[in-house]
Amino acid sequence: MTTLLSLLPLLLVLGLLASGRASALVAGLAGLAATLAASATLVLQADGPAAVALLFRREVPAGLWLSWHVIAIIVTGVFFHRATLARGGAGGGTLGADPLEASPRRLFAVCFLLAPFAESVTGFGVGYIIALAALRRLGIGGIPALLLGLYSQSLVPWGALAIGTTVGATLAGLTPGELGLSSAVLQIPIHAMYLFLYWRFAREAGVAVPALQKLDDALWTALLLVLVWMANRFSDVEIAAAAPTAVLLGVRFWRDERPDGARLRATLRTAAPYVVLTLTLCATRLVAPLRDLLKPLWALRPFDNQPAFAPFYAPGFWLLSIGLAVVLMARAPLAKVAAEAARGAWRACAVTLAFVVMAEFYVGSGMATSIAEALRAVAGRGAALGVPLFAAVGGFLTGSGAAANAMLMPMETALARALVLDPAWIAAVQNSVTANLTMLSPIRVSMGAAILALSTSDAALYRRAWPLALPPLLTGVAAVLVLLFHL
Repeated sequence: MTTLLSLLPLLLVLGLLASGRASALVAGLAGLAATLAASATLVLQADGPAAVALLFRREVPAGLWLSWHVIAIIVTGVFFHRATLARGGAGGGTLGADPLEASPRRLFAVCFLLAPFAESVTGFGVGYIIALAALRRLGIGGIPALLLGLYSQSLVPWGALAIGTTVGATLAGLTPGELGLSSAVLQIPIHAMYLFLYWRFAREAGVAVPALQKLDDALWTALLLVLVWMANRFSDVEIAAAAPTAVLLGVRFWRDERPDGARLRATLRTAAPYVVLTLTLCATRLVAPLRDLLKPLWALRPFDNQPAFAPFYAPGFWLLSIGLAVVLMARAPLAKVAAEAARGAWRACAVTLAFVVMAEFYVGSGMATSIAEALRAVAGRGAALGVPLFAAVGGFLTGSGAAANAMLMPMETALARALVLDPAWIAAVQNSVTANLTMLSPIRVSMGAAILALSTSDAALYRRAWPLALPPLLTGVAAVLVLLFHL
């Protein structure tokens, strides 16, 4: 009875999302209500009314505090994007308007550098929007553009300044850096398989990639992955994708385009908000005196097991500050930009709040542990193979690494402990698989179809796009098998 009651909120959420008749917000609110009722019932039966009151007094503030870290990025990230749009130009002036030849080099830079950079800085599909604009500038449209645009989501464990990884790490009892580093290791085989699929999609889009260029693509992919790993190892997880993609994007532009002084100055002017933001975030994380000044300044940490919030160190402060500067310099109506940002952000904020508070109650009431023990009893050590499948379903249905981690991480790390497996690597499998599967979520695919004005059915789109699910799924299953046979 305890296990069934613990499972019901999760099953309710998955059922509502899978039905296609409920949004992520409706499913999250329904799941939260069911979780509150189930946790209160179980704690009441075990420990009485006083324990229920204590549970709510402890977990509601903890869930709100963890949600705030995500919401601060959502709101300021959307505001920053709206500010760059108000400044003018496609994708906030980063892409230009003149058509370009769809060369293999340019296509690789768009799919693996430009679009993932935009997604890592702002998140929430902004990188996808910029990718589609760039692909259309290269003369690529239709289903090929939709498929290649999905590569904007290929570094989503660090998307939106790694808010999903931060949430997952907190719920798994890890630091964001620890989870980011192990996720970077898993991203190596995932990205290698993405590259092979990319060559096939490029050929279908009419951009054949010759053998020598494939070698070039492979070397740049390896360099990108090494830099992502190093950024996680030696810096903060928030810039672990933004900094490497920005650096390589600049080097690629110089190598491939050979810009003269006028074009270089024009490119820097249009990309200025992103350049300033990246340099600022890197400086606050890599320049020791500045980091040591800002990180403890007015820092708040009301919960020992939750991350601190330092207002002048938080990425949201710089997203907001630079966004405000962009609006003022462009003489755009600030009230209009702020209103557009609020309309664009509120739903994602509400979804995050619902799922994160739901996760806190799963942990605090012992429901996650109850499910893990039941899975272990039924399937033994083989239950661990369900982790990548759960993660894939969560990422696909929610379209959000933060929401999927909040929904599943407590249960899966509890399962790891029950099976005497390393919870840190199980958390990395959950984080990597769920984040990468968000690229195929109905939210992303329908967004691409709407932007490209495709009349193709969803079934036809997924018949072409489904191979993108294989790299994270195969990597996740392989990682779990290594854990099982290593012990």
